Amino acid sequence: MVAFFTSLFSCFRPQEPPGCVFCGIEKLPGKVILYEDDTFVAFEDIRPAAKHHFLVTPKKHVESVRSLKKENVPFLKDMESVGNKLMNKYNIPEDDRRMGFHIPPFNSVNHLHLHVHALPYTSTLKQKKYPIVNGSGLYHKGLVWFVEVGQAIRILESGRSIGIMPC
Repeated sequence: MVAFFTSLFSCFRPQEPPGCVFCGIEKLPGKVILYEDDTFVAFEDIRPAAKHHFLVTPKKHVESVRSLKKENVPFLKDMESVGNKLMNKYNIPEDDRRMGFHIPPFNSVNHLHLHVHALPYTSTLKQKKYPIVNGSGLYHKGLVWFVEVGQAIRILESGRSIGIMPC
C-alpha cells in the first residue's frame, strides 16, 4: 500500500533507488541480452504477453514515463528505434508491433522500460494490461494506465506531462 501512494509522488523518491532490478541488469550472469549500446539494454520480459515481448531500458536510471519532459523526446525516439530493431530482427510486420509504457502507479518496476510486443497477445487477459486509448480534441491519449510510444512522444512534444488522465 505504501508503494502505491509513494508512486503517486515519485518526485520524493531517490533517483537511483537501491535494489532497482533493471539498474545493471546487463551485468547479471546468465541474463540474455538481446540488444545493448552505450545508452540502452533490451531483454525478454519474464512474463511475456505476446510471442515476442521485449523490454528496452535505459542503462542510466530514469524513474518512469511520468518523469519525462519535452527535452526527452529524442531519448524516447531512440528507445522506439531499439524496439523496431528488435522487431526487424524477428521479421515482425509494422502492423503487428505495439510499443508503450505503463504509467505509475500501474507499473511493476520503477525504472523506465518500453514494452515491445509482436501481436497477437497470448491471451485476452494479458492484452488488457496494455490498452491503447486514443484521446479526443486536444488530448493525445484517453483515460488509461498505458501510453503507446507515439502517444508519449506527441504528449511531450506538446509540452505536456504523461499521466493516467487524458493528456
